[in-house]
Amino acid sequence: MRLFNLLSCDQSGSGRGRGRGESDDCVTFTTFSSRPLVGIWLLLALTLVGLDQAIKYVIQVLISLNASIKITSFFNLAYVLNPGAAFSFLADAGGWQRYFFIGLGLAVSVLLAFTLWRGVRNRLETAAYISLIGGALGNVIDRLRIGAVVDYLDFHWSGWHWPAFNLADVFVIGGAGLLFLASLASQEGSSRRGVDKMPRRPLTGDQNGGSNS
Repeated sequence: MRLFNLLSCDQSGSGRGRGRGESDDCVTFTTFSSRPLVGIWLLLALTLVGLDQAIKYVIQVLISLNASIKITSFFNLAYVLNPGAAFSFLADAGGWQRYFFIGLGLAVSVLLAFTLWRGVRNRLETAAYISLIGGALGNVIDRLRIGAVVDYLDFHWSGWHWPAFNLADVFVIGGAGLLFLASLASQEGSSRRGVDKMPRRPLTGDQNGGSNS
């Protein structure tokens, strides 16, 4: 649990040095807030969008629609269009999902960007928001441009294929995973601070080895 100890120290936002009796696992950091550098965080998110779109462009140039190139015995580079969400969720819904996912992706991106602007005091959570914004906008651009998402990562085994996905999907799943880790770190940090604030009962004479005669 050393990782979560370090993260929970960061979560607390404490810039204090380690006091007497504090654990060596607790490494303190200066107070962190995403707000002063919100422009940089959003630029990083847009960089992820650009990377996603660049790879999709190369895939569309090199591979014909619904074709694939064998890379290994279990992985192909493919070019398929997915009108649904990640891993082909709601791909056969009938068309309404295009506008639903465009609206959802834009709404989530705006909300997360606003949250970064207000100030997030956790580095993991900040990284998660950057990844989620990049992934959401990457797929929104596809839906606006061609009405479906370009998927190209095709993993398979013994004739069974996992639904194709793309880098934007990886950003979304990775961002969700980072949020989960940030939540665990926050809970552990709160527990540690709660224990530190518990009042300590004074030692009685018997507990202190008896009174001196």
